[in-house]
Amino acid sequence: MTTAQPQQPDLARELIARAQASATHRTQRVRNQLDAVQLGQSRHADHANTKVLRRILAEHDWPGHRLVGPVAARAAWSIALHSDDEPDFQRAATTLLQRAVHAGDALIQHWAHLHDRALITSGHEQEYGTQLLLRADGIELCPLRAPESLDERRGSVGLPPIAVALNTVRRRYTSVPHVESTLADALPEAA
Repeated sequence: MTTAQPQQPDLARELIARAQASATHRTQRVRNQLDAVQLGQSRHADHANTKVLRRILAEHDWPGHRLVGPVAARAAWSIALHSDDEPDFQRAATTLLQRAVHAGDALIQHWAHLHDRALITSGHEQEYGTQLLLRADGIELCPLRAPESLDERRGSVGLPPIAVALNTVRRRYTSVPHVESTLADALPEAA
């Protein structure tokens, strides 16, 4: 992956700004700090972000490290990860991200998270155990294919063993009172 200046710095700034604003709303949502109007605005922002990312994918393919730099590539991934209301788009973004990974222009861990999210959003079992539910009574993995070989699959994409990931999540989020939300909204990097 490259550390040179991104080819599209304006695009990078837009992706970063959009992802940061959405992350702030997601954190507030997990902590039950949004009223109904703010919650609606947050969902509207997710839809608008999906629309922008859809345009970017159509014009540039996946916005990887070369095009927008690593921070903005992560922002694009975050936007795709939270485009749950458009599962077809999410699956298409997963395919484009996978191509970028094969070209050395994106992180395989991002692909694994997005792949799992697209599977869960489409009603299938996840592969890498990155999608969790944070509930008032604890943390739960979303449905998972072949749990007996999960750590092998996680290792193949550079993710830590599931026990380590779950402990990290528990330490960060079990202190949040009265929460029942998809954990992936708040903490995709921990899983």
